[in-house]
Amino acid sequence: MPLPEGYEVSADPDRIDVDYVHRYLSEVSYWAAGIPRDIVARSIANSIPFGVYGPDGAQVGFARVITDRATFAYLADVFIDPGQQRRGLGKALLETIFAHPDLQTLRRFLLVTLDAHALYAQYGFVPLPYPDRTMAIIKADLYRKQ
Repeated sequence: MPLPEGYEVSADPDRIDVDYVHRYLSEVSYWAAGIPRDIVARSIANSIPFGVYGPDGAQVGFARVITDRATFAYLADVFIDPGQQRRGLGKALLETIFAHPDLQTLRRFLLVTLDAHALYAQYGFVPLPYPDRTMAIIKADLYRKQ
């Protein structure tokens, strides 16, 4: 999907606005509420981060891929700023991710989503074929202040 004029997606980690990503994840997201900034910064540094940027150069979206860059990847922290949604930015972000040269030999690409199944299905994601083989350690609400 072509981006609206003036928008771009980049995998340049130096362009990521860590404060913006932290603010969204800690204050807006349901999956990382309260996450400390230093953990966000470390997660970005140890992933392939993707930023979406508006005509003024400000970041308006984000995703990161946790990967060995050979056989496995996990898509995480995907978001488009609510004020920028419904412009095709999310689809352009996903297309850029799937075209990344380091992600072309993956046998398995996973994600977890609460409500965007239809979007991800357009890119080939399906429910786990053998969910009984998959296990997880889940620490729900780890970052919420008590």
